[in-house]
Amino acid sequence: MPIKDTALGRDVRIVHPDLVNLYGCVVGDESGIGTFVEIQAGAEIGARCKISSHSFICEGVTIEDEVFVGHGVMFTNDKYPKATTADGRPQQASDWTLQRTRVGRGASIGSNATILCGVTIGEGASVGAGAVVTKDVPPGAIVAGVPARVLSAAENTLLSDRRS
Repeated sequence: MPIKDTALGRDVRIVHPDLVNLYGCVVGDESGIGTFVEIQAGAEIGARCKISSHSFICEGVTIEDEVFVGHGVMFTNDKYPKATTADGRPQQASDWTLQRTRVGRGASIGSNATILCGVTIGEGASVGAGAVVTKDVPPGAIVAGVPARVLSAAENTLLSDRRS
């Protein structure tokens, strides 16, 4: 497990440290990281999150506190990914624009969901398994499908009640 420049909070649980890649990221207190997870430099994971196995969290992703990330969830950070520039050179960091993504507190993302870059998933929202999120998800909404569509905009009362 590469942990160079990685900031792990108090009581972070990593099930199989030899099978996890953490590069210059921040992981908050009491979060859990499953097997075969990669979290890239510049990504931030809040406190008390669960990142399930086989998930990929790239640079530019911020996951707030108490978020559930299911198995095999993929985040992106480039709207127009290319291997090379117009003149055929391999792309470098200066050849593309990082798009940031934010997942609000208490949100849940189902297994095998893909989160395209530049979106915000609101506090307490739920993303269905296998969904492809292409635009912002309102707080408390439930979305599913390809592309993800709002199925319910009801506020997550459990989350609201905990904060009262």
